[in-house]
Amino acid sequence: MKIGILMTGHAVPEIAARHGDYDAMFARLLAGHGFEFASYDVEGNVLPDSPRECDGWLITGSKHAVYEDHPWIAPLEAFIREVAQSAQPMIGICFGHQIIAQALGGEVVKYPGGWSVGLKTYEIESERLTLVAWHQDQVVSCPEGAEVIGHSAFCANAALRYGTRTLTIQPHPEFPPAVLADLIRLRGRGVVPEALLEEAQAGLDTPDDAARFAARMARFLKREQ
Repeated sequence: MKIGILMTGHAVPEIAARHGDYDAMFARLLAGHGFEFASYDVEGNVLPDSPRECDGWLITGSKHAVYEDHPWIAPLEAFIREVAQSAQPMIGICFGHQIIAQALGGEVVKYPGGWSVGLKTYEIESERLTLVAWHQDQVVSCPEGAEVIGHSAFCANAALRYGTRTLTIQPHPEFPPAVLADLIRLRGRGVVPEALLEEAQAGLDTPDDAARFAARMARFLKREQ
């Protein structure tokens, strides 16, 4: 099964050198589930010609906000709507979660409550999952037809499902704690409040549930839900 990875950004060069770019992180997360991958540099204005180019789609995180004025945002939203009307499954992570919501009629804002950074626990369909969070923007209004299937104390719309073919989540299952540690060191200072960075740093040894959520992603892409 071929999964198209729509790259809406790239890892910081120092992080990419140590851990790979976002597409490599997702390939590693989903290793062993029988997928092959094709990457599209959406941030560089490269999009597939058709949803049929791949058997399923995955939209990555990004340093950008979905409400910013970039030339690739509107074409990406149009492609998302095409996929949503097709038979292919689609998963969105962080920025991907937000851009799918926006493309289908929801609202995303810079959350007035600030940042969520570090290993956080989410309730997702009666399961408690601990995953890496790194975001300030949030989906505050869900599109018609979206079902909220996950939340945390900080993020009310942390996971959404649209019928049986689209699944999105705000945190980053593709980020292991080592990536979080590098984000704190390379991206956090001067951007994220110091107290939140210190809390995230202190929690780096918290066990995470990335493998469990990866298995859920694989079942969804294979329609084994």
